[in-house]
Order: sequence, then C-alpha cells, then structure tokens
Amino acid sequence: MPATKFDEELIHRLAKVLQDTGLSEIEIENEGTRVRVARQMQISAMAPLPMVGGPAVMPQPANTAAPAMAVANAADHPGCVKSPMVGTAYAAAEPGKPPFIKVGDKVNKGQTLLIIEAMKVMNPIPAPNAGTIKEIVFKDAAAVEFGEPLVVIE
Repeated sequence: MPATKFDEELIHRLAKVLQDTGLSEIEIENEGTRVRVARQMQISAMAPLPMVGGPAVMPQPANTAAPAMAVANAADHPGCVKSPMVGTAYAAAEPGKPPFIKVGDKVNKGQTLLIIEAMKVMNPIPAPNAGTIKEIVFKDAAAVEFGEPLVVIE
C-alpha cells in the first residue's frame, strides 16, 4: 500500500482555525483526500470540585437576572479585562495557594491576575494597566469563553 503524502501546511492552517475559533474539530475533503483535525476538549463542568470545608453549596433555582446583569455591567466597564482565549480560569497558581488578586488589591501593569488553562498549557493573564481591582467576575476553576469578562480594574 503506497504511503499517502499529507499537506502539513494545510494541517497547520486548520489547527490555527481551531485555535482562533474555539472549534473542537474541522474536516475537509478534496479530490478524494479527507483531512480531519480535532483537539481534545476538557469540560470543566464535569470535573469534581475540590472540597474546601464547610457545608456544600447546592445549586439555586435558575434566577440568572442579577449575575447576568453584573457580567453585562462588567463587560461595559472601560477597565474590564476580557478573556483572550477559551479555557479554564484559575485564581491561584495551584490548589491551596492564595489567589493572585482580591477585590480592593492594587495591581501593576503586567502583574498576573489569573491563569487560564487551554489545551494543557497554563497561560498567565496580565493586568493591561495599573489600578485597583474593583470586581472579579470569573469563578475559580470554571470554563471561560473568548471575550468573557474576567476582572474589572479602575
């Protein structure tokens, strides 16, 4: 059976499309040759949450008006830091360590605000400017989308 030669540049371009769009897979076919590029997605909602102590918090009935309004207001704020990628947001460098920031903290430009894990890579998210942390919108160890509000700095 003859070896099939693949267009590596095409595969790299398709992988870039996955990264840029947040898609989990893409497949194309041309003249009988089919190329499928897929990435493994980690669904953090399925992962067990670590026990910190105290009583378990049970999910509340769907009353999302207040949180949605807070996120909308945060997104409109000129000091809003939005997620540059899809991934899982972490408030600390590792479990059990103190968070990078708390509401009221003063931060410098370039200081790490949080980490987003994307495709098994830990990506520090720096403060775009100096200021005071007014609001932390993301939830620790929760999935975030591209452009989602994370933190508000004034």
